[in-house]
Amino acid sequence: MTDIMQLLESRDPQEKEFHQAVSEVSESIKPVLDKNPIYSKVKILERVVEPERVIMFRVPWLDDQGEPQVNRGFRIEMNSAIGPYKGGLRFHPSVNLGILKFLAFEQVFKNALTTLPMGGGKGGSDFDPKGKSDNEVMKFCQAFMSELFRHIGPNTDVPAGDIGVGGREIGYLFGMYKKLRNEFTGVLTGKGLNWGGSLIRPEATGYGSVYFAAEMLATQNKTLENMTCLVSGSGNVAQYTIEKLLDLGARVVTFSDSSGYIYDESGITREKLEYVMTLKNIRRGRVKEYAEKYKEAIYTPVDPQKDHNPIWDHKADCAFPSATQNEINGKDAANLIKNGVFVLSEGANMPTQPEGIDIFLDKGILYGPGKAANAGGVSVSGLEMTQNSLRLGWTREEVDDRLKIIMKSIHQTCVNAAQEYNTPGNYVNGANIAGFVKVVDAMMDQGLV
Repeated sequence: MTDIMQLLESRDPQEKEFHQAVSEVSESIKPVLDKNPIYSKVKILERVVEPERVIMFRVPWLDDQGEPQVNRGFRIEMNSAIGPYKGGLRFHPSVNLGILKFLAFEQVFKNALTTLPMGGGKGGSDFDPKGKSDNEVMKFCQAFMSELFRHIGPNTDVPAGDIGVGGREIGYLFGMYKKLRNEFTGVLTGKGLNWGGSLIRPEATGYGSVYFAAEMLATQNKTLENMTCLVSGSGNVAQYTIEKLLDLGARVVTFSDSSGYIYDESGITREKLEYVMTLKNIRRGRVKEYAEKYKEAIYTPVDPQKDHNPIWDHKADCAFPSATQNEINGKDAANLIKNGVFVLSEGANMPTQPEGIDIFLDKGILYGPGKAANAGGVSVSGLEMTQNSLRLGWTREEVDDRLKIIMKSIHQTCVNAAQEYNTPGNYVNGANIAGFVKVVDAMMDQGLV
């Protein structure tokens, strides 16, 4: 293990997030490697941390002033041992190779947990859709797809949305793919309902995160009813996390964006959530406007000088980090515990830093790591692929029922794996071990390729 980490860090020292993701999985799977020495003999870990393919390309496009702009595009095709590469596209200025490798690596094991035949991948660009016109976003998406289309397909690699890539972007990307390939196939998920999309897909990551929390609580004969919940983010995942929490009788008091966060002690009602959805999805505004409309709410701007995020320093029972990676550090984790949080379900990918994870595990709270808790999104993407292949669409109830079954199965798989390797209740170990074993067994079956 140490040799592999030293190799990764010396070879690609700048890829901190990727090293963090590999380190977390490596810690969990030590007992698996001890029990199965054949894995070490065939260098399975060395193989699983190396992407099968890394694609980088230039994306030139014209802005509304007729000025040429150039961005960088990526697709990391990490592992296809159990199915076509599957994972989102992220458009954000922070996108780089290390972040996408971490996301692709996480995606491999997350997809393995879903019960569906999907490999793992991730992609995107350092393009920032914020502040861009619809025309500029369309031009960029078309330029991006004019290269990406060579590398993807319904049986090869099926991208989806992620941060900065919503329904608008998926539409522009799909339109260009269809034109270039001259075929209508299920090559992207998150499509519009009237051209191949699936009901529940926009809601799936948020809903799934809440369903996973409910499953964890059920092990203690508790429910989410009347629980006070902290949610970060205000995008797709956060919005539908809040919606499902309201469905289950919980009280949500926070949400955020990159400018700051809202604390609404009276609780976010359905009417207030509808305002948030309009604010973020249509007007593309900032959360500060919520406090201007609802005077009882308190807005706190981001303070880069602080050593913690104050959104995690409020009295609550449950927390749902749904914004971005590494948003909870050690001090945040300690604040959550201090304020009574005993359930945490990750809607974002790797939102908790290693020292925070250690605190959660040491205190024995119900902690659902992202590769298990937020697998609902890719699960319904897989169901969208199935519907596309069958040339039919399922009802909202059918998709939601299948999502609940998948999240229940993921929860039970994590519980069983954790128990088998003598760490009962440790969902981090359970998720990492179960996903790892499924993927590497398939790799071994297929030989040294």
